[in-house]
Amino acid sequence: MQSLSAIVKQIVSPVGVGQIMCTVLVALLPGLLAHTYFFGPGIVINIVLCCVASVLIETVCIKLRKRSVYTALTDGTAIVTAFLLALTLPPLAPWWICVLGMLVALLPGKHLYGGTGHNPFNPAMLGYAFLLICFPLEMTQWLNPANIPETQQLLPGLIDSIRITLGSSHLDTAHWDAITMATPLDKIKHAAPENLISTVQGSQGFIGAYAWEWSNLGFLLGGLWMLWRRVISWHIPVSVLMVLALCYAVSNIPLAGSAVQVTPLFGLFSGAAMLGAFFIATDPVSAAASRRGQLIYGAGIGFLIFIIREFGGYPEGVAFAVLLMNLTVPTIDHYCKVKAKSRDKHEPG
Repeated sequence: MQSLSAIVKQIVSPVGVGQIMCTVLVALLPGLLAHTYFFGPGIVINIVLCCVASVLIETVCIKLRKRSVYTALTDGTAIVTAFLLALTLPPLAPWWICVLGMLVALLPGKHLYGGTGHNPFNPAMLGYAFLLICFPLEMTQWLNPANIPETQQLLPGLIDSIRITLGSSHLDTAHWDAITMATPLDKIKHAAPENLISTVQGSQGFIGAYAWEWSNLGFLLGGLWMLWRRVISWHIPVSVLMVLALCYAVSNIPLAGSAVQVTPLFGLFSGAAMLGAFFIATDPVSAAASRRGQLIYGAGIGFLIFIIREFGGYPEGVAFAVLLMNLTVPTIDHYCKVKAKSRDKHEPG
């Protein structure tokens, strides 16, 4: 187990934080591969564009601050931010969506506050929230899963995806409507109460939303590997997932005249639940520091995800839940201080 002071040193040490970021990138691979299999190569194009943009933006920012560009680029934080943002963007999103998202993530999300180790908000989620609010059309055009027989032949290949993303080619309206769809959470959110059960069943895989369950299983596998490597502690992801599951379980209790709601398993293995719990909420800089604080922080994220999904204006609430709980971290840390004698027991969250 690493001490809190050791973690702080790693955050400001390019060698230590670089090793942690490499571990995070490896842990993202199972979910990324599943996502690519079901939704095509567009996600890979997003990652390439976000990574290129992150390197260029990071280089300019570091030069303007008169710091070491090599040190800043080798710590890996900008690349991890690029991966996390890219994974939240729809395949075939225009290239400028990736660039603009990275610009917001790295400028006001990171360097405005002093760079690595000083950002109060999760940079990737700040960039995503900005894009979702400003460009809702481009941010909601998700593709049908590629293994559905009636849509398998309609999905663009790698070359066509590159052309569409870069704007050198386009799909006609009929073709675009044929390959895009509302996400399962979006369908459920806007389903009429009398159609809720059939909507859930139509989106159901074996444990969660069809195809999305495999991406979530991949991120769960990567998250468990990070726990095993002690890159993160269990407090935040467990509290996020337990509270989110509990909220779905309570909402699923039959009441007078109520219809059956979304099950806890469906809620956990749909959308970005596992990605958010293991890779986004556990950012050691913007999350709470103490074990008790991490439990409170994670529980708040899980509760807000459910509230936004069920009652908010967006079908997914991970980004907004994390950003809202980022605001509470100073207060949580104030009342859940890490005692000097127990510092060695704490891990990054």
